[in-house]
Amino acid sequence: MSVWILIGATFLLAGVVKGVIGMGLPTVAMGVLALVLPPAEAAAILVVPSFVTNVWQLMAGPAFGALLRRLWPMMLGVLVGTVAGAGVLAGNVAGLAKVGLGITLALYAAVGLAGFRWSVAPRHEGWLGPTIGAVTGLVTGATGVFVVPAVPYLQAIGLEKDDLIQALGLSFTVSTVALALGLLRVDAWRVNDVWISLLALVPALAGMYAGQWLRGRFSAATFRKVFFAGLLLLGATLALA
Repeated sequence: MSVWILIGATFLLAGVVKGVIGMGLPTVAMGVLALVLPPAEAAAILVVPSFVTNVWQLMAGPAFGALLRRLWPMMLGVLVGTVAGAGVLAGNVAGLAKVGLGITLALYAAVGLAGFRWSVAPRHEGWLGPTIGAVTGLVTGATGVFVVPAVPYLQAIGLEKDDLIQALGLSFTVSTVALALGLLRVDAWRVNDVWISLLALVPALAGMYAGQWLRGRFSAATFRKVFFAGLLLLGATLALA
């Protein structure tokens, strides 16, 4: 029963984070669940909530076709890298995957707290996009987290606010599908995981609604700082456990 309570509370919190800042559901879910579950099992549980909430975010944006034409090489890299790397998450080195997850979360949080920004000239997107996608895929396959380096890259290519949110939805949707395919490839996504993942969708959606309600009631910048600080602590805990 305690595990069920943890899963429900985790996806409620993760949904709130996503509702406020437009991302963070898989990151929070993997970080918390990996404290008590094998990384592959945690990743399998997040598939349905991540897919549904990110498709919702993707379809709400204004320029899906244009973004897909611009970003498809990156998305292909994400798909290939994730499917190829999923064996790390589900294999005999799951303990290493947990440490890798902790390091990834801590690095992402440190960059977020530092407010580091970089820019990419359009002429470099042709080769850098697929490279970033493949690296993101390998990180996803090894840790279940698909924010690094995809999110900093998408923030660097000069997208407008609404386009950026939709691009994040596209990247996270492709990453979720690729993660599911990778877990299936290594026989780490089973029928029971599907049912648990479907049930986890309920608190995730409730949290997302709550987060959207909270978004206009306090500073998103302040929330981001608290989010990254908590992520840094969580990542350090996983890496040192």
